[in-house]
Amino acid sequence: MLPQKPSYAKLTARMIAFALDYIFIAGYLIFVVAIGVALNTFFPAVTNRLFSNPLSGQMTGFLILTLPVSLYFVLFESSAEQATWGKRKRGLQVTRTDGSRLSFLRAASRTLLKFIPWELAHTCIWQISFAQQEPSPIITLGFVLVWILIGANIVSLWISPTKQTLYDRLAGTHVVVSRVLHYEVKEMR
Repeated sequence: MLPQKPSYAKLTARMIAFALDYIFIAGYLIFVVAIGVALNTFFPAVTNRLFSNPLSGQMTGFLILTLPVSLYFVLFESSAEQATWGKRKRGLQVTRTDGSRLSFLRAASRTLLKFIPWELAHTCIWQISFAQQEPSPIITLGFVLVWILIGANIVSLWISPTKQTLYDRLAGTHVVVSRVLHYEVKEMR
């Protein structure tokens, strides 16, 4: 029996999967905000210290937001199921280009590349929040770069025959329709 050609996930399926994952991310954000409000109410000196300048604010934000969210993607996409909760609900998996499971390091590389626009936007926002006058043109350029990267990923996904974003191409990964789901759909026909 010949190996079956993978069915690559389209933009809509990937967006719905991410929206489902964002339910967990939003829940985590609500938890972080609640802790932050409590911390600021009872220990304002601590929050002032953590968010007193752009660098400490960026580092604190990275440690309490970006790192945990990134680990969610890395751990689940390198797991035996090869998918986050949202991807599993949509019947998607993340694989290497040869169809095999991602190692922790490859999943981390993919996630790092995927979240570069997100972290760049956070950096620009921290710089704006501490700016004494009009933000530097570099900040505007940073936001333009964020949108260029997001647009390039979407265009890459649309035009690629294998439906790969730029970060998928660089990481050597694909998002595919799960073989189990693909088999079940064929059986129903």
